[in-house]
Amino acid sequence: QVQLVESGGGLVQPGGSLRLSCAASGTMISIFDMGWYRQAPGKQRELVAAITRGGTSNYADSVKGRFTISRDGAKKTVYLQMNSLKPEDTAGYYCNADIATLSRGRANYWGQGTQVTVSS
Repeated sequence: QVQLVESGGGLVQPGGSLRLSCAASGTMISIFDMGWYRQAPGKQRELVAAITRGGTSNYADSVKGRFTISRDGAKKTVYLQMNSLKPEDTAGYYCNADIATLSRGRANYWGQGTQVTVSS
């Protein structure tokens, strides 16, 4: 069974940095697009950044120039480097990936989420 496990969240002061990681585990054929979403209390979940298997990335306007998404195919891991963090970046951050397995074919998976809190 495929699982996505995030790590790296925490409490950081405004202007600080955090690096989130999300590792895929289980038996899989291939990992396609991977991405990070976030959801703040009372708000809808929104795309933060995504990256294709070929390395093409896109970002929400609110994080462009501050966040960088990357992936390591060998480690089946996607990262989100977050710099110049602002209080409005506070949210639960969720990893998402399209993964192909023998049992389910190509399907979409979510991680359990990791909390990022930006506060002084």
